[in-house]
Amino acid sequence: MEIRVLNPVIGAEVTGIELGRATDKELKRVRNLLLEHLVLFFPGQPLDLDQHVALGRRFGELEVHPNLPKASDSHPEVVQLRADHGGIADEWHSDVTFLPHPSVLSIMQMVECPESGGDTMWANQYEAYAQLSAPLREMLDGLRALHDAHPHGKPEMQAVHPVVRIHPETGRRSLLVNEHFTRRIVELSHGESKTLLEYLTQWSVRPEFSVRYQWSPSTVAMWDNRCTQHCVVNAFDGQRVINRVTVLGDDPAGDPPRWEPAISTTYTAQSRFDRQLVSYLRAEQASEQPQPT
Repeated sequence: MEIRVLNPVIGAEVTGIELGRATDKELKRVRNLLLEHLVLFFPGQPLDLDQHVALGRRFGELEVHPNLPKASDSHPEVVQLRADHGGIADEWHSDVTFLPHPSVLSIMQMVECPESGGDTMWANQYEAYAQLSAPLREMLDGLRALHDAHPHGKPEMQAVHPVVRIHPETGRRSLLVNEHFTRRIVELSHGESKTLLEYLTQWSVRPEFSVRYQWSPSTVAMWDNRCTQHCVVNAFDGQRVINRVTVLGDDPAGDPPRWEPAISTTYTAQSRFDRQLVSYLRAEQASEQPQPT
């Protein structure tokens, strides 16, 4: 394999490997490269659906996405996203953070790409955390945030995760908030949460933390969802079709919260996100109660 580093902070292009027939030794090296560069690009990989699913399964259990369209009935693990003149994921996000156990990694193939535009960007969330001031990092280490699937029309799908997570393989800390799915910081008031989230979601995707990739047909991208965000640049002409499989099994872990949830004492003063948080915490408390035998 030959490795071309795209950016010293994030991203590398890999050639000299055929992903559909990769050996265990080759995929072990790919795993190590992924931990180092966070997102990898493999040009010229014409995977069919069987090969795409088989490749994903070599990394773990595959997700059947609860909300997005599938490539075919016979391959429910493969999400297919089609867009022309917009209608794409053009907000920064980490995948399915509204689930209790979000994605570990995704493997995406560009089936059909526009002649120009339609690039994708990824941002390194290790760096986003590391370059914050020490006092702010210390406070964030003790906070949690509520995420939901409101952009998919399902706000009832929700989960609470640490604002700063610790990667289970590298031990490094990264931010876990994004503009697409993160709604409320649990331990802050609504106003405080809104202000801090606006700052963090803009800070975490600054250009110096990011890489932008220009696609060609049959290129495969693989990224670590535990320490990155991504976003499609919504500027292109023509059809843009991607197939994607996603590996499940993430369990975001961070420092334990150091404060109680901050919720308005007057129901009429609560925001929708306060009410969501109350609902979530009540359900969480009920699930922790001992069950009658």
